[in-house]
Amino acid sequence: MAPPDLPLFERDREQAVLSAVIGELRSGRPALVTVTGEPGLGQNELLRWAAGQARDRGVHVLAARATSAEHELRYGVVAQLLAPEDRDIATRLFVAPQRPGGLPGLNHLLTACHDRPTLLVVQDVQWLDPASLRWLEALARRLPRAPLALLTSTTGTAIDRPEWSVGTPLTGLASTIELALPPLTTSGVSAAVRTVCGVPGDTDFTDALAQATRGVPAVVHEVLLRFTRTGCAPRAEHVEHLRALTAEVVGDHAAQALSELRDPVAVDVLRALAVCGDLLDFPLVCTLAGLHPVPEARLRATLMASGLLTPRDGSPPGHDAVVRARILEEMPAADRADLYARAARLAQRVAVADQGIAELLLRARPVGAPWAVATLRRGFAAALRSGRRDRATAYLARALDEPLRSEERARVELQLASVQMVTAPTAAERRLHGLIRSTGTGTGLRSQAVDLCLLGGDTRAARLAQPTGPGTLGDPAPCDADVPAPRRGSGTGSPPGRRARAVAGDATAPRGGNTSDPAHRDGSDEHPERTATADNDATVSERDELATVSERHELIALLRVARFLRHEETCPGVPPAPALPEHSHSPAVAGVRAWEHAMAGVHLEASRRLARAAFAPDPGGRPPLVTPRLFACRALFLTDDGDEAEAHLATLLNEAHRQRAAIAIAHVLAVRADLHLRHGRPDAAARDLAAAEAELPPARLHPLFVPYWASLNLVADLQNGRPDRAREIAARPVPSLSEECATSAYLLFARGVLARSEDDPQRARAYFRACGRWLLHYGCVNPAVLPWRSLAAEAAHALGDDAEALRLTREEVRLAARWGTRSALGRAELGLAVVIRENRTEHFRAAVATLSESPARTDYTRAVLELASAESAEAERRTALALTSRRASTAGGVAPGPLPGFSQAPPAPAGVPPGRGAAPHPRPPAGWPALSPAEHETALLAASGLANREIATTLSVTTRAVELRLSGVYRKLRIRGREELRALRYGPEGG
Repeated sequence: MAPPDLPLFERDREQAVLSAVIGELRSGRPALVTVTGEPGLGQNELLRWAAGQARDRGVHVLAARATSAEHELRYGVVAQLLAPEDRDIATRLFVAPQRPGGLPGLNHLLTACHDRPTLLVVQDVQWLDPASLRWLEALARRLPRAPLALLTSTTGTAIDRPEWSVGTPLTGLASTIELALPPLTTSGVSAAVRTVCGVPGDTDFTDALAQATRGVPAVVHEVLLRFTRTGCAPRAEHVEHLRALTAEVVGDHAAQALSELRDPVAVDVLRALAVCGDLLDFPLVCTLAGLHPVPEARLRATLMASGLLTPRDGSPPGHDAVVRARILEEMPAADRADLYARAARLAQRVAVADQGIAELLLRARPVGAPWAVATLRRGFAAALRSGRRDRATAYLARALDEPLRSEERARVELQLASVQMVTAPTAAERRLHGLIRSTGTGTGLRSQAVDLCLLGGDTRAARLAQPTGPGTLGDPAPCDADVPAPRRGSGTGSPPGRRARAVAGDATAPRGGNTSDPAHRDGSDEHPERTATADNDATVSERDELATVSERHELIALLRVARFLRHEETCPGVPPAPALPEHSHSPAVAGVRAWEHAMAGVHLEASRRLARAAFAPDPGGRPPLVTPRLFACRALFLTDDGDEAEAHLATLLNEAHRQRAAIAIAHVLAVRADLHLRHGRPDAAARDLAAAEAELPPARLHPLFVPYWASLNLVADLQNGRPDRAREIAARPVPSLSEECATSAYLLFARGVLARSEDDPQRARAYFRACGRWLLHYGCVNPAVLPWRSLAAEAAHALGDDAEALRLTREEVRLAARWGTRSALGRAELGLAVVIRENRTEHFRAAVATLSESPARTDYTRAVLELASAESAEAERRTALALTSRRASTAGGVAPGPLPGFSQAPPAPAGVPPGRGAAPHPRPPAGWPALSPAEHETALLAASGLANREIATTLSVTTRAVELRLSGVYRKLRIRGREELRALRYGPEGG
């Protein structure tokens, strides 16, 4: 109910109508006026205002108010109306027996009205008792014969709707008026703010108040009163506080209305509506509330009259969220959980959508039915599809409250942890550690749990899975000894454990029982059923042994990965990681072994073969692991099989999307970005990195992976012509734990590349040296991983330390030749050509020839440019043209023309032939150092006579990207086009 002092904002029309009714009543014209609206819109306040106006004009006023507490009190409202005329009327009405057709006091009232106009005011007629309702209807039929007006108010639909409120023939010639009160508009709310607070409110504040209160005057008034008590001004910065106060006021109103609702059946239906009113229609809600004799229409009217239920756009009534919460808070917790469980069962029987049932199950007690877990898991998948990870994890956490078999429970735990790795990594690690320690976990789940922990950066999990007894992960080479010998006297001619040996890679034959032994032969012939049972037992035992060996091999492989990510063996008390099994058919072992070969820079073909084997199905049917396959893909990068690696990464990405594993998706995208950068596609790398950060925000990334991701972003920005962003990434501090992992080498290398692009050889050499020390600490000597030696050599050469430069480049050439890939060897030869003095052009030719057969397009382009630059000084460009033409013809592109080059050396003196007593290169034009590496390459190719499409084909970019780069080149060099760009190759500045 609105407070008595609530101002009647925006009620001018209604006040005018009521004033006209009072004026006509004094002239003897009767009227019936009904004021309707939702609770709190000010119906009773308007009636009190009308009663005061009538008294001021000399009209006799009789007033009464119906309440839910007196709904069953006979003639309760009539007694209130007639008490001023007859003080003893209440005693006669309540005590005297009811006579059929009796209407006590009605004739006396009509007679008295002839002498003076009378206004009857009845508030809240929705709570009229049946006797008072009949009395008032009889009064309405007699209105045309008396100067009397009946003014009533109601909220929603009355329990027994009075017939006079719709203008029936019962009223005769009396005026019948229904005034429906609307909520306050924004202007009305603004006026209320100015009146209560004393100052005008901000527009944002007023809009928020109107939206939160829905313009209900009673709520607006009380919220503003509480707000002013806090001493705050009605400003936008207090909107959140305003919303909290509104929720509190709405909840208090709901609690008050609920306490006044006396009908227990209506209370049960109201609670059922609060639970599932949006999912089930009203008849089903009534069924959920239980069997009762009350008609549905009466229940609906009762709830509407209480103000706790309001119609919503003609659909079944619904609750405000705050009102629902307050209704359910009034219930005992056990009753509330039971009601939700019954609602979920009913919703499941009528085929409600899975997420609706899942929402009910979230708050229900365990229902103990298989459909509950299945529904929650489907709701989990649907929530992930819509991006609601928090809700998805809530569904799976609720599924764990249901009775589950141990293996099914472990699978749900694993699925839940895969999502929590992004939303709550600490909780996910605890959950996964429990799975790893569990002995009853199903096939492959322990390995999958360790795999997921590694994706999250938790390297401890791999050691948690390490058994402590003999013949465990701690053994140096657990292979053949892992497969137990068959039991003697098994009664089978074929050795048990054959399949286990096939999968585990056991090449030794077991020493089983002697089938020629008469005792064994006789026993088998005499008891064939016993022999069959023994065979079955042996088969089950073999299967268990096979699973044990396969899991052991997978855990060893994962432990080796953890060792690479974080080298902890130097810490006290940490045992060294066991070696990988020499003979194993486990794909996980193959993937990790391929990476270890690639790190060591040996056994190229074996590394390629093992990397491919990592993607073969497991012979024992175990689910594939993500981390070993990612390392296998990285090994394929290093074996120059990038296209094959990209296909495998696409398969991994599709698999991760099907499983909704956000952390796996992010890591696959990051590795694919690495591939794009190695193959000269920085724009594709930037897209993959952005998608990876959308799946796994940088704030959620484990410190072990921060350097790797930062290095990829830094190099991608640098290659895409965004040096400012690259500098920002390089300057960001990394967590202390990041400095303890192998991925730190990637960030050191990227910072060195940035320093090299900024022409700071001193800083570049320091970063490349640090990168090399870190890689060597982790046993990585392969220059295909990161060519730090050649870049450190170039920096040393720029600083004048030719001895160190030659030593580093020759070492890289030797290691690259031992590894044997074209890209690694070509990069090493290119580095040697840059720093060597003798036969530089021949070394550049060798680098171009080697790189032309490799996927390293960026290095190949640089080698061609360097060769062209060297040949331009010697006036021998035809060789570069021929090599470039050969490369373009094999790639289906167009051969570029001669490529000019620029360096920091001064031009040759006049009259001196090129290459004799002069620097090998012309001086760069003004503005040339301001060009980015991408603009530098594009400018050189354009100056050589290539068209934009040909340049795009050579650099693997779009034609639009070439146009934008050339525009930047023209602007920075202050030239007008290609002709001036070609002229610059002759050294116009000072040349």
